[in-house]
Amino acid sequence: MRIGELARRSDVAPRLLRYYEQQGLIQAARAENGYREYAEEDVARAQRVAAMVRSGIPTRLVRAILDLETTPSAGVAKCSRLLAEQLASELTEIEGRIDCLAKSRDTIRGFLAQTEHSALVTPAATTAAFDQRPRRPVASG
Repeated sequence: MRIGELARRSDVAPRLLRYYEQQGLIQAARAENGYREYAEEDVARAQRVAAMVRSGIPTRLVRAILDLETTPSAGVAKCSRLLAEQLASELTEIEGRIDCLAKSRDTIRGFLAQTEHSALVTPAATTAAFDQRPRRPVASG
């Protein structure tokens, strides 16, 4: 498929797809006429890259994360100290954003539940989101 179709199917602008290609995050084959050609699996990859970038992960780490996701784990993985430090720092930032988003979600959910629009907060969505939250041990006493 060409870049226009990839853009339409992945909901990522062609300009961003070109940028992701420059950064080595997606790869395009070239047709004889020089047009970029993408494979079916590039739709999901473009969506994944765009989601990580929108969530605040720098492109320099997006590639490393994508590589980690596609590399089979066999024992202790190897990476440079610099990359490990960057990933650890990013992990801390992601966890902070998750905490902030969870608090905002809970505030919005609580507010909407108290309005005449409480039906907009579906019980299934509320339960599913709650079930995915990490559980902390409850102290007995």
